Amino acid sequence: MTSIIIFLVAYIGIALGKLPGLAIDRVGVAVIGAIAMVVSGGVPTDSIMAVIDLPTILLLYSLMIISAQLRLGGFYTLTAQAIILLCRKPKLFLLMVMLLSSGLSALLANDIVCFAFTPVLTTGLLAAGLHPLPFLLALAIASNIGSAATIIGNPQNMLIGQTGGLHFFEFSKWCLIPTLVVLVVSYFIVLLLYRKRLVFRSNTLSVIETMPFQSFDKHQTAKGLLAVVMLVGLFLSPIPRELSALTIAGILLCSRRIDSREIMGLIDWQLITLFCALFVIIAGFKGSGLPELIVANLSETGINLQQLPILSLVTLFLSNIFSNVPAVILLITFLDQHVPGQWYTLALASTFAGNLFLMGSIANLIVVEQAQKFGVRIGVADHARVGIPVTIASFATLFLWIS
Repeated sequence: MTSIIIFLVAYIGIALGKLPGLAIDRVGVAVIGAIAMVVSGGVPTDSIMAVIDLPTILLLYSLMIISAQLRLGGFYTLTAQAIILLCRKPKLFLLMVMLLSSGLSALLANDIVCFAFTPVLTTGLLAAGLHPLPFLLALAIASNIGSAATIIGNPQNMLIGQTGGLHFFEFSKWCLIPTLVVLVVSYFIVLLLYRKRLVFRSNTLSVIETMPFQSFDKHQTAKGLLAVVMLVGLFLSPIPRELSALTIAGILLCSRRIDSREIMGLIDWQLITLFCALFVIIAGFKGSGLPELIVANLSETGINLQQLPILSLVTLFLSNIFSNVPAVILLITFLDQHVPGQWYTLALASTFAGNLFLMGSIANLIVVEQAQKFGVRIGVADHARVGIPVTIASFATLFLWIS
């Protein structure tokens, strides 16, 4: 019973993003929940490492190092500055923003893409006299959508791929088509909703050349891009993904120009800590026997998580209450290891669900927080205006794909 109470309190705190009366955020709530689960005996001390999916943690850590290499090399800034030159053609520029952010998010962490692109994109948009809102919303939405196409596109996909033992190529083969369809539909939704704001009014784009962002280093960027190519190649081999990623990350850390402390300083330790804590909380909850009882009772009423449409809707619901990572860690305990379609569906549904509301995805929050530093405010209603129709279209596409 204690484990159940700890789980409920922790997940409510995660959903709220805080514990009332305490200066503690979502990650802090998860850590306290994990500590309580261990202290109460829900997860024995000598079992902590066993319940944490270490391969997933190592893969996430390694990909963050690769993303940090590209960021420090100035790759993200150079790429963003290059497409800003298309500002004179707003509709084409919007398309390029979405294609670029979705494509990079498929190979790198979507959170990192949003973090790196938002400042330079916002500055360029303001310099060009373009209303930044539709483009920044498109950046967040497209990054979420694009990240659904591969196992390494976002944290929840990494977990699903590792836990389900999914093949890199087969995962992308199943997820790529619905991802592309949703991306195209989303572009036209943004275009339709903001057609009156896609107007170029300035010729001051020369200011972009002097913007104070990460300088471009050809050598370091080349190293990062080569690392990505090698990583994808290794992922197609039988070598465990976490070992391939760790090897590449280790090579990048052996640099004569970039201090290893600088690279590791860009690792999202908060996200890694959140993952570890959630594994412990879910392990304690699962040990109570309640999850199996709930699933059994739902099955008796005709609600079966093994059915893909139901799994999709449950994922949409839980992802927008608890956020997609906690929802996925909970739901994978109910999936059949021998039915890849369930794991693919969970990956798409949890990623697409992140676009429904502003709080549904960390990438959304990153764009909002970074844009606010430049005086651009994106409210909950602003995001919902685009996010709701995009999510409806996304799940309609997913239902057609799994039918």
